[in-house]
Amino acid sequence: MEISLILAEQIVQLFLILFMGYIIVKAKLLHTEDSRSISVVMVYIVTPCVIINAFQVEYTPQVIGGLLYSFAFAGVAHLLFLLIARVLARPLRLDVIERAVIIYTNAGILVIPLVNALLGADYVIYSCAFLVIQQILIWTHCRSLLCNTGGMEWRKILLNINIIAIAIGCALFLLRIELPDFINQTLNTTGSMLGPLGMLLAGMVIADTPLARLFSAPRGYLAAALRLLFCPLLTVLLFRAVGAADLIADGKNILMTVYLACITPACATVTSLAQLYDRDAAHSSALYVLSTLLSIVTMPLMIGVYDWLI
Repeated sequence: MEISLILAEQIVQLFLILFMGYIIVKAKLLHTEDSRSISVVMVYIVTPCVIINAFQVEYTPQVIGGLLYSFAFAGVAHLLFLLIARVLARPLRLDVIERAVIIYTNAGILVIPLVNALLGADYVIYSCAFLVIQQILIWTHCRSLLCNTGGMEWRKILLNINIIAIAIGCALFLLRIELPDFINQTLNTTGSMLGPLGMLLAGMVIADTPLARLFSAPRGYLAAALRLLFCPLLTVLLFRAVGAADLIADGKNILMTVYLACITPACATVTSLAQLYDRDAAHSSALYVLSTLLSIVTMPLMIGVYDWLI
């Protein structure tokens, strides 16, 4: 329960920043399209700094074991989400946007600052496992889902800035290369902006969304409930059923880095891909906004369930 309260406090802080982004657009000091500049800074500067800095930890068998463990259960979680979307697609008449919302989370923006706040910087390295698997699936499965074609865009995968940063971080870690303290401090200071910038960006996007229409659409609540409640509940029950937390030392905390990624709202990248492939980007954006706003309640609740069951 203590962890869920800490998480609630962190999320409230982030959502206050979201509100600041909302206000600054409503006050006409900035426009929603200006959020692209913030997005570029966040994606190409801040996130790589966080990832590379996360791998600047002592090379030990425990860390290697923890990474393999987090990769394994991040893979299990994604397989579960893919299965849920496939099984429920026909009975619930889920369109491709709703299926993508169920599968892909906004872990890229939220999970690293939350892991850092809840568990500490030493655990951020384990959250990278979920990000690697999701990035690969986004440019393979998600792309195929939205544009109704097969194949893998290897170039998009390999040249994705997050994948490049993870490759650099892994190389430094495996070669046991320690960056100078002033560089690590620079990476750490820059990386600390990730959560605030992500929520400021979300607030600016929300400012142009008619909230009354958003909250009055029952269909949106179905997709949001599947993403924020149903998927996390099945995930934690699966983790408990296989005794995941007992498989390695400190398993509960390392597993939480995966679970935090599983309970975040809809992925912002899905909206970008929907625009790219001429899908219903407005529908995707509405689900992103709604699930983001509702997650302020559901995320602490789901962490409370995790703390109780695991």
